[in-house]
Amino acid sequence: MFTHQADIFGAYAAYTDHEIGRVIQAVEDLGKLDNTLIIYISGDNGTSAEGATIGTVFDMAAIQAIMMPVDAQLKFYNVLGSDQTTPHMSVAWSWAFDTPFKWTKQVASFFGGTRQGMCISWPGHIKDLGGIRSQFHHVIDIVPTILEVTGIPAPEYVDGIKQAPIEGVSMAYTFDSANANAPSKRETQYFEMFGNRALYHNGWIAVTPPPQPPWLMGTGEMPPLNQYKWELYNIADDFSENNDLAAQNPDKLKELQGLFMEEAKKYQVLPLDNSILERAFAPRPSAVAGLTKFTYSGEISGIPPGNAPNPVGKSYRITADVEIPPTGAEGILNTLGGRFGGYGFYLVKGKPVFTYNLVGLERFRWAGPQALTPGKHTIVFDF
Repeated sequence: MFTHQADIFGAYAAYTDHEIGRVIQAVEDLGKLDNTLIIYISGDNGTSAEGATIGTVFDMAAIQAIMMPVDAQLKFYNVLGSDQTTPHMSVAWSWAFDTPFKWTKQVASFFGGTRQGMCISWPGHIKDLGGIRSQFHHVIDIVPTILEVTGIPAPEYVDGIKQAPIEGVSMAYTFDSANANAPSKRETQYFEMFGNRALYHNGWIAVTPPPQPPWLMGTGEMPPLNQYKWELYNIADDFSENNDLAAQNPDKLKELQGLFMEEAKKYQVLPLDNSILERAFAPRPSAVAGLTKFTYSGEISGIPPGNAPNPVGKSYRITADVEIPPTGAEGILNTLGGRFGGYGFYLVKGKPVFTYNLVGLERFRWAGPQALTPGKHTIVFDF
């Protein structure tokens, strides 16, 4: 049992080593570093592969499976990395950053998309300075660890709402050098993303390789979920999932496949769905699902995407009732998005204009032939 002082504080710092230099220094200045638990994870997950085989200048294009030829990318060479671009590396670099694991982010069945190094420091309590632990654990085990070492029970109710049990297993037992080689208390963990599945259990993992490269974003023909191939690895001896043992151990594979379904039911993973773009762009939640007509009056801005009309891949019509003053008019009537994708419906020197920005790659512009005269008008853009 760990003991704790009454003055408990928490902090979360992301992205830069410098910001974390600063946090640790502040805690040390308070004289509390010896009694402060620091958990450092070197990344959020594996490097992603949406950039495809040649990379891209605009990541939103790649995420929608729009490949940008190299000659088109070279036009932006002098502004790469500036506020004029949102580049994404090629899959070759993504794979390199995920070494030594197979595949990349999006592929939940291989550790190239999920596995990260982690350091835990608690100077006044962890005595095994520089010790290495190899027990299998998951990011959901961090909260139970913090609760155990602080002696704080998980809340049963928050704001009057009964809470679901916290999923996870405390890693605090690994702090003791006597448990350096103890079996992991995290015995089982499922993984699933876009139909790619895996089930870890006591050193073994059963996985489904992706049926197509993840950078295609599901735009190719996807097989039915029940026709995915399964592989089997003993990661206790095979850290990077290199030696497929499915043929030698069919009973173990069948056991883990069944266990995946048990865990999937338990944690509400079902029904499985291997669509990608459809899931990624479906607003959740949406207060306007199923509506086909939207009426706005006055000046309105900042409508959340899930509550705004979504014209992508659809026919649509935008109608604006305006009154032009004697001095003429300019300005926005309706807009969505910005520099890296979207549309604008507006007046320029009195002329109605509609511009469509194809994820930064190209702009299409239509304009009325003449400026609107003073008075009331109805302007329509029909796509």
